[in-house]
Amino acid sequence: MHDVNDDELLYVYAVTRPFTGALPDGVLGLDGRPPGLIEHRGLCAVVSRVPAGDFGAAPLKAHLEDLDWLGRTARGHQAVIAALAGITCPLPLRLATVCRDESGVRRLLDSGRARFVPAIERLDGRVEWGVKVYAQPERQAPAPEVKAATGRDYLRRRLGQRQSRDETWRRAGTLARALHAELCDRAEAERLHRPQNAQLSGEPGENVLNAAYLVPRERSEEFVAAVRDCVPHITGVRVEITGPWAPYSFVGEADGGQDADAQGREGAQDQPEGGERL
Repeated sequence: MHDVNDDELLYVYAVTRPFTGALPDGVLGLDGRPPGLIEHRGLCAVVSRVPAGDFGAAPLKAHLEDLDWLGRTARGHQAVIAALAGITCPLPLRLATVCRDESGVRRLLDSGRARFVPAIERLDGRVEWGVKVYAQPERQAPAPEVKAATGRDYLRRRLGQRQSRDETWRRAGTLARALHAELCDRAEAERLHRPQNAQLSGEPGENVLNAAYLVPRERSEEFVAAVRDCVPHITGVRVEITGPWAPYSFVGEADGGQDADAQGREGAQDQPEGGERL
């Protein structure tokens, strides 16, 4: 890969071992072209050229406040990671990790080597599955515009609605705890993430479990079947499983090795939605 121009930077998607397989046809980076590879001392960085006018420190700071731009960039980033996961074990780097040039990428690989190599060995052959549980109280039919006979009638009606919501939350919480315990026994590792904000995710209901599980690739079908088997039909409770993903949640600090020539920026790490709702 030739060096970049002064008005370009190198966007680094992931670090892998050197690999021989080719990315599937049609996989394009953020520049609209197939990603490039920079190999250095037994590691490989997957990169694209991007304009400094968008990914330099000052413009990037402004872009990270633009949800539309952030969403497009995150989807492009994820598309490359997903393609890599089919042929090797990628360690995804933080969204918008950029270096000035190829020398900066090599310094990034050197400075992160102590984290990258053990992480690749630990995660090779494994994928991430996400499981979410939502409490989704049934919507009440609009009540007729009839004035309550007494204040006591009104309070009784409101109390009934609150008790119904509380019962849905109780059922969702009970299922989430039992499901998480079962899946922890079937996974090599797990991570509990903060519940998603419904206003930001656009998902109906309140997220009460947002967990990721590290599973050997060959046991993925067994894991998905276990989720199905553990989920009874409960009114007002919804379970969603997504994956398989590259093991974003289990990279640990492997994405924190930027040197003085790299500008690591963390954007939206939420994975694109898609998967199975149970």
